[in-house]
Amino acid sequence: MTLEQIYHNAQNTFEDTAFDLLMQKRIHKVLLICSSYDAFMLEEDGRIDEQIFNEYVSLNLRHPPQFIHVASAEDAFEVLKTNKIDLVITMLSVGGMDPFSLSRKIKDTNAHIPIVVLTPFSREVSLKLSKEDTSAIDYVFCWLGNTDLLLAIIKLIEDEMNAPFDVPEVGVQCILLVEDSVRFYSSYLPLIYKILFKQSRKFMTEGLNEHQQMMRMRGRPKILLARNFEEAIEVYATYHKNILGIISDVSFKHNGVKDSQAGVALARQVKGDNPFIPFLLQSSDMSNQAVAKEIRVSFIHKHSKFLLQELREFLNNYLAFGDFVFVNPETGLEVARASDLQDFQEKLLSIPNESLQYHFKRDHVSKWLTARALFSIADVVKELKVDDNSDIEQTKHDLYHIIAHFRMYKGRGIIATFDSEKYDEYVNFSRIGEGSLGGKARGLAFLSTLIKKYPVFKSFPNVVITIPRTVVLGVDVFEAFMESNDLYPVGLSEASDEDILNHFVSAELPDWVERNLLKLAQVIKRPMAVRSSSMLEDSHHQPFAGIYSTYMIAYDADYTKMARQMGDAIKCVYASVYFKSSKAYMTSTLNLIDEERMGIVLQEIVGQQHENRFYPTFSGVGRSVNFYPIAPEKSEEGIVNVALGLGKHIVEGGTSLRFSPRYPQKVIQLSSPEMVMRETQKSFYALDLDSSHFTPSVDDGVNLLKPDLRTALKDGSLRWIGSIFDMQNHVIRDGTMADGYPLVTFANILKYDSFPLAGIMTEVLEIGHKEMNQPVEIEFAVDLQTPPGSPSAFYLLQIRPIVDSRTSLGPAVQVTDSDQAFIYSDSALGNGSVSDIMDVVYVNVDGYKPAQNNEIARQIEQINDSLQKDNKPYLLIGPGRWGSQDPWLGVPVKWGQICGARAIVEMGLENYHVEPSQGTHFFQNLTSLRVAYIYLNTHLKQGKLDMSWLQSQPVYQEVGQVRHVRFNSPLVLNVDGRHGKAIMLYPQVHTKEQ
Repeated sequence: MTLEQIYHNAQNTFEDTAFDLLMQKRIHKVLLICSSYDAFMLEEDGRIDEQIFNEYVSLNLRHPPQFIHVASAEDAFEVLKTNKIDLVITMLSVGGMDPFSLSRKIKDTNAHIPIVVLTPFSREVSLKLSKEDTSAIDYVFCWLGNTDLLLAIIKLIEDEMNAPFDVPEVGVQCILLVEDSVRFYSSYLPLIYKILFKQSRKFMTEGLNEHQQMMRMRGRPKILLARNFEEAIEVYATYHKNILGIISDVSFKHNGVKDSQAGVALARQVKGDNPFIPFLLQSSDMSNQAVAKEIRVSFIHKHSKFLLQELREFLNNYLAFGDFVFVNPETGLEVARASDLQDFQEKLLSIPNESLQYHFKRDHVSKWLTARALFSIADVVKELKVDDNSDIEQTKHDLYHIIAHFRMYKGRGIIATFDSEKYDEYVNFSRIGEGSLGGKARGLAFLSTLIKKYPVFKSFPNVVITIPRTVVLGVDVFEAFMESNDLYPVGLSEASDEDILNHFVSAELPDWVERNLLKLAQVIKRPMAVRSSSMLEDSHHQPFAGIYSTYMIAYDADYTKMARQMGDAIKCVYASVYFKSSKAYMTSTLNLIDEERMGIVLQEIVGQQHENRFYPTFSGVGRSVNFYPIAPEKSEEGIVNVALGLGKHIVEGGTSLRFSPRYPQKVIQLSSPEMVMRETQKSFYALDLDSSHFTPSVDDGVNLLKPDLRTALKDGSLRWIGSIFDMQNHVIRDGTMADGYPLVTFANILKYDSFPLAGIMTEVLEIGHKEMNQPVEIEFAVDLQTPPGSPSAFYLLQIRPIVDSRTSLGPAVQVTDSDQAFIYSDSALGNGSVSDIMDVVYVNVDGYKPAQNNEIARQIEQINDSLQKDNKPYLLIGPGRWGSQDPWLGVPVKWGQICGARAIVEMGLENYHVEPSQGTHFFQNLTSLRVAYIYLNTHLKQGKLDMSWLQSQPVYQEVGQVRHVRFNSPLVLNVDGRHGKAIMLYPQVHTKEQ
């Protein structure tokens, strides 16, 4: 074939490719059946409308899907009567009808409409699904907090509809995914589609013109999902000439029966037909790795912490999605690498002939070109028919000129970034990057919409309710940072937190991010908080409250220095994803650390400057459910904890003031002068405004100050929330005009309503609960020291769902005290029976002093790690508040230090009384992980604990003040979630008389 013929054929093939006929069957209208918050999470946070709009525009499809949202089954049927719906997506929580009954009813009259159910990932949900009739549901997907999933669902269904024409008639390639696990294909599909879309964006640089660029993008490979052996064989038989590769589970149904070797049988059959087709087996059984090696296919272990990384590598290396890697066929070593068509052309003439011949004979070059929708070049390469006698040198030159011909028409893609030209102080919420916002930022954006939606937020005189100025870095910034610096191996290693942090801080953020941080630092004139906003954070069923770090950066007129410090803080937050405590929490929640992606919230800190200190008048945490109501409080009326200064004081377990927004004047901590002195705040957190005091550290409080209340009195911030203890007359005087010891009582606000805190929190909690359709926790900060003439400012900082352990309870558990009770409490959370605890870890109260708590935390960690290695759950008992970062209130453990505990007891001592946990991040995660929580104080006749019996038992191991006792039979724990009672029985061999 002459060069002229090659040019002619390539051009004609390209022009004749029926790109305009591709993707003819589309989803125009999607009926979304879910709560308002679910709709917001799926649509606005992930910008699914925008993502799909851009995808459709890039494919030259003029009508992207319209989303119609309803919150109940009744509304859904009304929409189905009046609209031509192409896809129904429903969440598990649907008003009026369960989704399985709803799906059957829809299918009865609309059999052609695909129905998808989105579920959260939890053991309870998996059990529920296994017992339900899902025959009317086309697909069940697992919602993992990744907004790419919705786009993947739509694309999967469209691919399925369009494959019968697009693949055989036009030559579009496809990938066959064989997987019956909802959990795993819900992870795989967004990842594969993300790589496909990334490839599609590369098409823009290869196109002939703008129109043809969009046309070619219709030719991206399709993904076809098979969930049993017969489906897989049918797809392969139909499209075998156009299959780029196959990703298959090992164990799935074959002839209606679960076959542990079905994937192996499929691989043997496919490889027998085409030995060069890329095939990946993935299994939870490592013994299948040897089988995969024997039949010459790739293998990944499903429970590998590198699972998604390995899947990405397979797609890039074997399905022609990554660089084209030229190898030496004798050694298998890489001789060159091409990242795009231009790179391929430039290296082509210098490639050893034997290498190019090796790739040509296996169709590697045509596959790589076809994966980029360069069908015309791919067809020419196939026509060359290279064999051992071919003139490879001539083939090289021919292909070189074909690529040169096509490169004449290349264009550029558009990258949307933070607009550094237009950004100014009037922009309140913006984003850098194209990825998802992440959980925390999603909640903040949701709060912003609620403020606009509800007029009540504007009804409080002289108060502005708003969110702080915020800039969000999408999770794609995290991915770019991790990949460009090759940080995944470091993060996923067993290195210490300090080593991981040092690697991350020494790495470089993308240049474009650093430029935007410079612009941000020029505009802002206040300190900034750098907060985590991960994909999994604050999800419905497993909140990650406080697991990751938050750093604060002082304002500095030298904007280059401030931008550099913000960049370091961002890298510190990224590093915290891989700290020991984060990994332990991931293990506890059955998530993959490799699946986590981190967004960042850059947020102005609320407050005012006082000399070298910066802090708000007060901060707080409100919860729409009160786990420990004290009559006349009701659980559903919620609870609020408030404290002077930064909110870190509350969420890390410091002493705060607790009140019900319905009964703001009824505060038990203020019932007597003695109680006020003992159980109110003694110090507070403030940001150190000396910017030189911030250095990257595992401790995110490295530049925080902890002044006493006399400092706040001098600053004037106690004016609204302080009282004075008159020691001479032994009385507490409201306000701060008297002489004496300052106290934080919030008297002017709670007694005299000088600021409508109770009214605002009542509305905020009620609206948040309603819009999320479940209990919520809301963090806020208030600035009452605004400039003269300016209104007070109430800032909403965060909203997250609470896992209320009393909802969706199983069978009732009867709990009554008895002689066989080693522990009894009527202040407990959880539900059900635990019968596998044979180990008790407790703090020895003999000689115990709160000053030892920091060391006790390390001692507990040592025992926890040994029990974790042996996979032995245990009961943890100790004085004070577990997880409080104030060591005078309890042992300051982090989750990773006690992650093996199945039940936790907080106990009071004779002169050591601490209120039950409720407002802390630690407590939030405890309840979300279904760890039984028990509070008791025998000295106040609240519950019982047979400590003398426990101390009489043989010690299995002892580390400092911490003892570990092991029994030969279990201590049965029963928790009545409805009434908040718990009882733990002695081991079966023990009776009270013995």
